[in-house]
Amino acid sequence: MLSMEWLEKAACTEEDPELFFPVGTAGPAARDTAAAKEVCAQCEVRVQCLAWALKAGESGVWGGTCAEERADLRRKAQWSHAVRSARSARSDGSSPSSRSDRSSRSSRPDRSSRSARSARSAAT
Repeated sequence: MLSMEWLEKAACTEEDPELFFPVGTAGPAARDTAAAKEVCAQCEVRVQCLAWALKAGESGVWGGTCAEERADLRRKAQWSHAVRSARSARSDGSSPSSRSDRSSRSSRPDRSSRSARSARSAAT
């Protein structure tokens, strides 16, 4: 279970919780989101709050981000992880281009056997 000890120091505990859980993304909801982010900007535990929301999959405004922004952060983190994994695979001595060259060569038909077949069928 994730610890929430940091919540005791959170600036949002003195605010109306509904401010941090707006319904929608336009009009009053957009104003509430902006106001909630202003509270977060002054909070000493914003980083811990954001980490919590990313791990727990929370909705609403947490750590100065809305759910859509956290989804973007997760996608970027997954992309970064994929890039690091690819770099790591390359550092083990095999490069993606050398692997693809080998696989493309093995999947190509052998031209010499094709021309030999053609010559045999033409002779008969």
